[in-house]
Amino acid sequence: MAKEDDRFSSAHEGDREPLFATRRRTGGVIAFRIFAGSVLGCICCIWFYRVVEPLEKDKNRTGFFRFTWLVMLIMEIWFGLYWLVLQSVRWNPVWRFTFTDRLSRRYGKDLPRLDVFVCTADPVIEPPLMVVNTVLSVMALDYPPEKLAVYLSDDGGSELTFYALTEAAEFAKTWVAFCKRFDVEPRSPGAYFSSKSNVLDSPAAAEVAELYREMATRIETATKLRRVPEEALSKYGEGFSQWDSDATQRNHATILQILIDGRKENTVAIPTLVYLSREKRPEHHHHLKAGSMNALLRVSSKISCGRIILNLDCDMYANNSKSALEALCILLDEKEGKEIAFVQFPQFYDNLTKNDLYGSMMRVITDVEFNGLDGNGGPLYIGTGCFHRRDVICGRKYGDEEESDEIQETVEPEMIKPLASCTYEKGSQWGKKMGVKYGCPVEDVITGLAIQCRGWKSAYLTPKKEAFLGVAPTNLHQMLVQQRRWSEGDFQILLSEYSPVWYAQGKIGLGLILGYCCYCLWAPSSVPVLIYSVLTSLCLLKGIPLFPKIWSSWFIPFGYLAVAVIAYSLAEFLWCGGTFLGWWNEQRMWLYKRTSSFLFGFMDTILKKLGVLESAFVITAKVAEEEAAERYEKEVMEFGVESPMFLLLGALGMLHLFCLAAAVMRLVMTLRETGENLQTMGMQFVIAGALVLVNWPLYEGMFLRKDKGKMPRTVTVKAFVLALSACTCIAFL
Repeated sequence: MAKEDDRFSSAHEGDREPLFATRRRTGGVIAFRIFAGSVLGCICCIWFYRVVEPLEKDKNRTGFFRFTWLVMLIMEIWFGLYWLVLQSVRWNPVWRFTFTDRLSRRYGKDLPRLDVFVCTADPVIEPPLMVVNTVLSVMALDYPPEKLAVYLSDDGGSELTFYALTEAAEFAKTWVAFCKRFDVEPRSPGAYFSSKSNVLDSPAAAEVAELYREMATRIETATKLRRVPEEALSKYGEGFSQWDSDATQRNHATILQILIDGRKENTVAIPTLVYLSREKRPEHHHHLKAGSMNALLRVSSKISCGRIILNLDCDMYANNSKSALEALCILLDEKEGKEIAFVQFPQFYDNLTKNDLYGSMMRVITDVEFNGLDGNGGPLYIGTGCFHRRDVICGRKYGDEEESDEIQETVEPEMIKPLASCTYEKGSQWGKKMGVKYGCPVEDVITGLAIQCRGWKSAYLTPKKEAFLGVAPTNLHQMLVQQRRWSEGDFQILLSEYSPVWYAQGKIGLGLILGYCCYCLWAPSSVPVLIYSVLTSLCLLKGIPLFPKIWSSWFIPFGYLAVAVIAYSLAEFLWCGGTFLGWWNEQRMWLYKRTSSFLFGFMDTILKKLGVLESAFVITAKVAEEEAAERYEKEVMEFGVESPMFLLLGALGMLHLFCLAAAVMRLVMTLRETGENLQTMGMQFVIAGALVLVNWPLYEGMFLRKDKGKMPRTVTVKAFVLALSACTCIAFL
């Protein structure tokens, strides 16, 4: 394989200090392994109890009880095995630390070309002003502007988005210079000027702020009126003329416009800026975001041909201007960097509430599990905030000779357009062996897995200052829809030709295979959680004990497991920087996801495998109504819409409440036997009580609130009737 430093000369050839360090926290890992061993011992004891106890005391028990006991055994075997799989991402975590000062000394300005891909698809759900803020933030990265090119892929083919980008191209001439002169952070103008603590108190800052406000007003006015100003149509006629009169979002020719061409001499010192909307026709499958990424790979290869590629969602602005240098510390390291195919940054958000109402940040995954994946061979590619080697994502295997990234000649846009046509890939290896993979809602995950199976590793980087910040869902329905798509996609991977269970066998380590399975099993894990929680409550209603008496020695493994796992979960969450209420919200979302979005993702995948449903991609909305935004800031849970997932959550919440209430009434009515009942049913009372307590915001939304964000009345009535009917049927069995 050709050496990278053969093409990028070092300022100090003798300086070969590593550009990054990999560290492990040995003491904490050893302590965790001891704890995990104790938990495993308790899990085995519980399995043994479920097998042995019926044999000793099952003579006078009903068939229903025996069936229930068998179901509990099966569910607990699943939980135990899934817990073992989850430990793979905690067994050997590593942390990466970079040395950007060494990178600067070694390479100076002689860095590889960097292409940034920003993808958007809908100007309504993804407002153009938000999109251009992301674009402007990456144009102002701390990187040589002549080596940087930014591409916006607009899969919505929107004139409004193009107009917003033309405004951004003009403003960039002022904004990039301002950022580099005063070293401001963050470099999204919207985020910077909305942050009172960071804004410079100077005439220069005030002037730039006024220019930004004027630009933002023009973009928002055009978006609201759904019309591009005549002045812009005239000024950028070459670009707007590419829209046919009958063009629609799903039926239009390729639109390609180089708004700032860094290839030309005497250009202002700002990066190249390109707009692309690939051709779409109703009769051709466009492969969603994966198709958009592959079109960008081909088009950019004829314009800037960046050796390194950063891809971002349109809401993920650059919060750390040195993020590219941080990534290059890993990719350009002479010793270990040559085996790294991509560097993944975590997905953070700038609109989270204090206690992360919807658990959007997924702190434990971000701060614990992905470091564990890195220790096993590398994190997953999550589709945004990732720096790739161009030739690797295009199919190069580890050990093959690297291709040159030099552009042979300047090619005019009209000659490049066919690369983004809807027929270009016909009969080719694009989406199969080249580029981003097709055939799955989470195309990023299988693309990363395929890269690792070709012999490459990946790296996970979490600098002190978050590299990129996005927009988290601001209501429960958005969050559940997003999680449904992710869980469905991951489960489809498990059942596809790219399943880590068989596709990755012998190509990556067992630890990394299990790491992928942690997320591929999200959807099927919903079924045991649903059955276990419902069965526990219904048996409490019937007075059927499912756990040992509190004073029994058999209760020890159950009690230890419950206390230890909860305590560890809380400690882990707090260690990741969360709050107690944030942890409680996380537990609620853990339950809601597994009893709604993951369950629907599981069923959708099965139905698609049977040919009943077709795959669809749902974009998560990035905007919220003013009143809803205010409730979100106050951490009031937002329902507001009718949804099958809300109906299921409501019915389950009412079922747990009815069962607990009936059991408490029975306890009160049999005061003489209270002590015995509590000993026998104590564990079930605790579980049902916890389920009711965690559902309190749901009950508020169904019965106590009057605002627009409450649960719709029709959903409340249906959920009440379903839960009451289920409890009545079980009570008379």
